[in-house]
Amino acid sequence: MLSLFLPRALIGVLTLLALCTSLLLHFLVFLPFAVCKLCMPWHAARVFWTRVMVAIAEQFIRNNALLMRALMPVRWEVRINGTLDPTRNYLLISNHQSWADIVLLFDVFRDRVPWLRFFLKKQLIWVPVIGFVCWALDFPFMARHSREAIRRNPELAKEDLERTRRACERFRNVPVTVVNFLEGTRFTPAKHMARQSSYKHLLPPKSGGLAFAINAMGREVAGLLDVTIAYRPTKHRLVWSFVTGEQATLIVEAQVHAIPEDILAGDYQGDSAFRARFQRWVADFWHAKDARLERLLAEHAARAAEAEAGGRELR
Repeated sequence: MLSLFLPRALIGVLTLLALCTSLLLHFLVFLPFAVCKLCMPWHAARVFWTRVMVAIAEQFIRNNALLMRALMPVRWEVRINGTLDPTRNYLLISNHQSWADIVLLFDVFRDRVPWLRFFLKKQLIWVPVIGFVCWALDFPFMARHSREAIRRNPELAKEDLERTRRACERFRNVPVTVVNFLEGTRFTPAKHMARQSSYKHLLPPKSGGLAFAINAMGREVAGLLDVTIAYRPTKHRLVWSFVTGEQATLIVEAQVHAIPEDILAGDYQGDSAFRARFQRWVADFWHAKDARLERLLAEHAARAAEAEAGGRELR
């Protein structure tokens, strides 16, 4: 492991270069199949090319796992409460703090659940390489209109519902894990203050996308996978902290929940009573996640204090 011999900053640069090089090399392999999918008018052919591209993307994730473990210390604690089956469909919700979350989720749940597909802002489709790859892999792109815009034009809410249904329809023929960052954006102290969040470590959740996905996939979903990512406190940006190996002992906790029958069958858009009940159901998850983050961050603090005390004794 190079991290034993090289400065942390150099490890960060090497890790970023390695991951970007891996992305470009796999993209060159991926591109011809994406073009075939783009040109094919037949649904069965498009499904076939998508499966080929998912296989390439899965190999990309495996190679990245090897690169990260060669370049930086990886001693992540992964605690999973429940049974996962890579042949079944899941809905995954998680707190969102950094772009590193995506790399981490792919690595942690590799071979444990089906290929992850994220709900993405539609603007991300224009990001070079990544936007095109996400389109080719059938990631759902959402408009995510503001409440004010929806209030002015209620049809905008139906637009995202229809987009979600179309995306989930594509997943009926292949196992999938649909990921939704319910906060809608990355957590920052500024956003936390601006939104006047009632949670200590989280932004308020947006439940509409999850409701639409449950409505579209229904009983084909094996369970709701509730993931909590607890990074070590850092003075650096989380992406940089991640690639330099400072987050070697981060903690990921995941709990598998059955989706209640009354949540499976409801009209989020048209039934105000159901919408209120669904939002309370999501809020319960979010309150529990906030408490879980408080506990996990206390674990990090206790370990840091223990390590510091041990260092003083050695001196």
